[in-house]
Amino acid sequence: MNGLWQCISIFVFATALGMAEDDIQIVCTEKSVHITWKVNKSMTGNPARLLLGNCFPTRFSNTSTGEAEAEFIFQFSDCGFKQMATWKYVIYENKLTYRPLPKPYPPSFTYPVRCVSDKPNAWIPYFQSSTSGVIQGHGDLAFHMAILNPEFSGPAESNIFPLDSFVPIWAGVDQQTHQPLLLLLEECVASTTLEMYPDTLTYPIIANKGCLVDGKKSHSTFLPRYQSSSILLHLQAFKFAAGEEVYIHCKLIAWDPDNLNELKKACNYNKATGEWELLDDPSKNSLCQCCDSTCIERSRRDTQSAAQGLVLNSVLGPLIITEDSS
Repeated sequence: MNGLWQCISIFVFATALGMAEDDIQIVCTEKSVHITWKVNKSMTGNPARLLLGNCFPTRFSNTSTGEAEAEFIFQFSDCGFKQMATWKYVIYENKLTYRPLPKPYPPSFTYPVRCVSDKPNAWIPYFQSSTSGVIQGHGDLAFHMAILNPEFSGPAESNIFPLDSFVPIWAGVDQQTHQPLLLLLEECVASTTLEMYPDTLTYPIIANKGCLVDGKKSHSTFLPRYQSSSILLHLQAFKFAAGEEVYIHCKLIAWDPDNLNELKKACNYNKATGEWELLDDPSKNSLCQCCDSTCIERSRRDTQSAAQGLVLNSVLGPLIITEDSS
């Protein structure tokens, strides 16, 4: 962690409640928040009317003066916290509310809470709530895939993409107790079916053991990594099966970052130079020279590692690509 966690609180008071500036104290940590809320007599009748997001207080105690103190201690994965990220910060947002009347009546008091931190180098975005995301376990590894919003800060709000727009795709693997792993997309194809059959019509996106072949005829590209165990693909929406549901079928591989070879790589096509380039180490672009021919197996270690559970087939979608550019 590059910097200390800080809490930024925005004060929005209902004047009739007479809240003082120091009645709410918030302490943010890396994974949780601790809030102490001194509530006045008009709010002490029912602790269930005090909420952090959708969570009730973890502790509620009355004082001799007729006031009370509500305490909230929760992880950021609880209470409906909204997680956002920029390339530099991780941000968690929620609200404290007092509801004297049940929904649909609005709360009479709202206090937004915001916890901000420098994004650590090992940070992995958590997109498990995404309806377009895929999370699968394989052995003691957990692979993830998701379609993201244009800022790469969270799940996409829609699965509809106009032709030639960009589909941000994220894939990652939870390393757990493993040595550092490199996440690779060995193969990705688009189809109109959730299941693949021998006669299924497909559109190649990544082929030949990690070559982004779609990049030769579009502006699709692998983006620079922010950590080895995840990869970002900026996929330009293609005309294949326009207007129909499209599924992206990918083969994910968790690999030794120090053992890149012709079969374990991620290669972009540079239109300006007409050359293939290795995403993770431009000094080894020669590993991508086979992208226009056939990348063949050169060692037995690749097969052995695949058998050890470092490979997973995953399906993402459905997407709908429309020909209407608007």
